Amino acid sequence: MNIDWSHFTPYSSLAGGILIGLAARLLILADGRIAGISGIVSGLANHDKRERRWRATFVAGLLILPWLYRLAAPLPEIRYGSHSWILLAIAGLLVGFGSRLGSRCTSGHSVCGLSRLSKRSLVATVLFMVSGALSVLLVRHWTGV
Repeated sequence: MNIDWSHFTPYSSLAGGILIGLAARLLILADGRIAGISGIVSGLANHDKRERRWRATFVAGLLILPWLYRLAAPLPEIRYGSHSWILLAIAGLLVGFGSRLGSRCTSGHSVCGLSRLSKRSLVATVLFMVSGALSVLLVRHWTGV
């Protein structure tokens, strides 16, 4: 198996991780909230106007900032193979549904929970990683990719 190292980006990956950590820290310090994306998105249906406002601002930042970043530097090309955008959107919605069903998401547990030394988050993160690895293994086995 040949590994293509041309897309290995340790410095930009480190910078992205630091920014995610800083954003999570800022949210918990400023408002006492955990930066779990599925909880933030599901809270958009909240009847409290103040709750909806900060959540909508957070989600808007997630959607808009990559476009602004693209003005300063090119984004890497992402290849989805033969998968359609519709299939990817359905997969994303299923992940979101599963994370809400499991009472939190990868960002809430892995970024925020592990930094608070939560045992529950450690177990959840290990399960996320094992489930993801098994999913890739099974899909590659079934599709031959």
